[in-house]
Amino acid sequence: MSSKPPLPRRTPRSTAFDSGAAKVKEAMDARDALATALTRAGIQLPAMDVRTPWADTVREDGEGASEHAGEVRYALVHLGVCSAPVAHALATAITNGLAR
Repeated sequence: MSSKPPLPRRTPRSTAFDSGAAKVKEAMDARDALATALTRAGIQLPAMDVRTPWADTVREDGEGASEHAGEVRYALVHLGVCSAPVAHALATAITNGLAR
């Protein structure tokens, strides 16, 4: 019976990760690590990026403002779109990795 790799854990809540800059840096580091691993597997995702939620919108009359408006709550690694051959290459790389 093959053992499955552990699922990734959620980012621990600590004061270091309470700032938006730390969240963005964490996501950028993850993006760079993934890009490096994909490059080593011969795969390039051209649209990889880091995205954060849009700041809360405030109407002209001031309604809708909150004390947390504009605060970065999280940052996501956006993989973008890829061609069918790249998707197949990703599937093959993942399958080969699971076979180890």
